[in-house]
Amino acid sequence: MKLGIVGLPNVGKSTLFNSLTKAGAESANYPFCTIDPNVGVVTVPDKRLDVLGEMYHTKKIIPAVIEFVDIAGLVKGASKGEGLGNQFLANIREVDAIVHVVRCFENTNIVHVDGSIDPMRDIETINLELIFSDLEVLERRMSKTVKLSRNDKTAAKELAFQERLKAHLEDNKLAKTFKTEDEDEAAWLAEYNLLTAKPVIFAANVSEDDLADDGALNEGVQAVREYAEKEECEVFVVCAEIEEEISQLDDDEKAMFLEDLGLKESGLEKLIRASYHLLGLISYLTAGEPEVRAWTIKKGTKAPQAAGKIHSDFERGFIRAEVVSYDDLIACGSHNAAKEKGLIRLEGKDYVVQDGDIILFRFNV
Repeated sequence: MKLGIVGLPNVGKSTLFNSLTKAGAESANYPFCTIDPNVGVVTVPDKRLDVLGEMYHTKKIIPAVIEFVDIAGLVKGASKGEGLGNQFLANIREVDAIVHVVRCFENTNIVHVDGSIDPMRDIETINLELIFSDLEVLERRMSKTVKLSRNDKTAAKELAFQERLKAHLEDNKLAKTFKTEDEDEAAWLAEYNLLTAKPVIFAANVSEDDLADDGALNEGVQAVREYAEKEECEVFVVCAEIEEEISQLDDDEKAMFLEDLGLKESGLEKLIRASYHLLGLISYLTAGEPEVRAWTIKKGTKAPQAAGKIHSDFERGFIRAEVVSYDDLIACGSHNAAKEKGLIRLEGKDYVVQDGDIILFRFNV
């Protein structure tokens, strides 16, 4: 999974990126200190892997990973070359979802590029820049389609689709709210990789004081939540400064620190939960002495396609899957005990993989 982090300058974007990835991206109190995109990979916390590692006396534990891409802060006119221009938006065209960091805290020591704290204005600014960037991409596509459409019915149909989509974007509407009329249009929309067609998770960045009650009394956070619900986006409350402190601690210290703050989970854990929910993702597991590993798949994936995540040969030569649920395995205490109780099932190509399934694939190529 790949997530792109966007936001205005000085909203805590790079601070949050640092804390999530411990990558040490530069963050300072002036706009555009992030010049090149920062990329960091983090592992997805999953306690099930450690439990299985002990049960199977595993040599290696491999969790699922998320890649974060942090780009320069965007300002009004970024798509026209203001600030550092929109060349950096190209760096997040390939991501699965966008994490939009919104400033919901007051701090006179940290300047706001527009001079005041207004989360909804900031969201609108970023949305418009993403729309303008998408229009630029679309117009380039249209110039090619126009030539082809003179002698090609499919290209003529695509051009008509592009014209409707362009009018939608020019009306300051996001691509994800555009209604496609058939499978061709849905495929074209996906192919264009438009930024405003991507799912969005809002990170409402608050002060430490607003963290304990999850921003319940912060008007900015409430406004972001209302907007996110309307737009079918995810939202989580985070204090980037606190996250940066947490990222320096070991697991035991982190647990104590979170408890002192009255928190059940870190911002990273909130973000991972939100992103899995938004993108409809689950993890299945493979376990044995050589390694225990988590594999991320879409909810609803059938066994052969899940096998293909490991290797294309597994999907091509799929015979069956030997499946046991994590809860059943742990309740029995061992693989053999689960087998004796008949809890290890043989599933065929129509089996829909569930979160926490521990699977051994049988295949022949």
